[in-house]
Amino acid sequence: MPDSQDPKQVSSSDLRNSQFGGGLINAGTVNAGQIGGDIYNIHLGQQTAASGNSAQSQNQRQRSLSEKDSLEKTYTLQSQKVANLRTALVIETDVSRKFQYENQLQTEERTLKELGDKLDAIEQQLQAAENSGLGADTSIYIERPPIEDKCYKAIVQPGALIRIKAPQRMGKTLLLEKILDHARHQGYETVKLDLKLADNSTLTDLKTFLHWLCVNVSDSLDMSDKVDEYWQESLGLNTSCTRYFQRYLLSNIDSSLVFAIDNFERLFEYANIFSEFCLLLRSWYETAKQGDRMGKIWKKLRLVVVNSTEAYPTLDINRSPFNVGLAIELPEFNQQQVQEMAKLYELGGSFGEEGLSQLIKLVGGHPYLLNEAIANLKSQETSLEELISLAPTEQGIFSYHLRQQLESLQSDSQLKEGYAKVITVDKPVQLNPEITFKLHSLGLVKIVRNDCIASCDLYRQYFLARLE
Repeated sequence: MPDSQDPKQVSSSDLRNSQFGGGLINAGTVNAGQIGGDIYNIHLGQQTAASGNSAQSQNQRQRSLSEKDSLEKTYTLQSQKVANLRTALVIETDVSRKFQYENQLQTEERTLKELGDKLDAIEQQLQAAENSGLGADTSIYIERPPIEDKCYKAIVQPGALIRIKAPQRMGKTLLLEKILDHARHQGYETVKLDLKLADNSTLTDLKTFLHWLCVNVSDSLDMSDKVDEYWQESLGLNTSCTRYFQRYLLSNIDSSLVFAIDNFERLFEYANIFSEFCLLLRSWYETAKQGDRMGKIWKKLRLVVVNSTEAYPTLDINRSPFNVGLAIELPEFNQQQVQEMAKLYELGGSFGEEGLSQLIKLVGGHPYLLNEAIANLKSQETSLEELISLAPTEQGIFSYHLRQQLESLQSDSQLKEGYAKVITVDKPVQLNPEITFKLHSLGLVKIVRNDCIASCDLYRQYFLARLE
């Protein structure tokens, strides 16, 4: 934004009439006092499993693609709105208006995250439909030995705790499903709770959240909701939740129970819930080590916690479940695993080693980027040459993912500056350890000893054109 621009004219309160050109924004500006108005009104229809009717499945896919396209455009608009507010916050000198911008920015950033979550959900639905199209007995899952074997051995241990972490779209949820499937084959009960499904009203306070959790676990086990009967608020919220699990849920099932919590990072931004809930999970894990009657009951519970590494929790080490149990950090695919993925898509013969090498050079071993590229090539929606040419642009198939990464860098000037150093040279760069950790957590760099290199050529090309 030019220095001469009035800081009060920073963003549009109503962006519904904004023009799209080549995926870029051409939106007018209005008075900043109106920032925070509605910018989208998108209905996400209930997504149902394919019924076997190919025409119905195709129609559903087209609806999902249409919703995805609409959301991506809205996400782009909202990203621009957030960026404009950040600029206004930096240049504003009036204290009261600066405070106003800060509040508005928090609101708009929450909206941006909600849009991102909805996009993720639609993309997961589309991917599930794509996988089902490979055949009834086939799914795209590439093993990364010895990770799966470690998890299968851990989950059968009394009172087990498995912690799975990686950047977004590295295959954490797919691994979780394999663990749950293995547990079911052992005769265990399984419950999976996705924290992305918790709306904002559920996360207002610890009591509301724990009630929601207890009811959802009961429903998953086909057990009646008896929270009110077992809840004793005078004992404390964590104790009441523990009481419900111990006296009701665990005492009324004959087998072990695997309780998996996906997208755990959702709680990182709710300090009033996150700290106490982590203490609760840690206490369950520790109680299972006891040799008394209570320990025997809690040995039936196995916990699996899955989180993306883009967010960074801060918590007393003695209260956290993040330093006990089995820690699993998912790596990228190696060349053999990439070849296996191409083979599963029946792309190997026509694709050739040269094509595969070009693709690996572009996106490295990133599971999501590889899957998107191979699926597009398989459907013949694009040629390899066109895919590679458009990949680092807003017209490419990775544009939404790249914009998400750009948003993360733009929100932190130190990250932005550090990553600019990495992509502008052809050799490893040493950065501040904290910046290195955060960039690696975002999946943007690989660490070579103490230095950083860009994770893949796609990131290098895209961000070279956007980071100044």
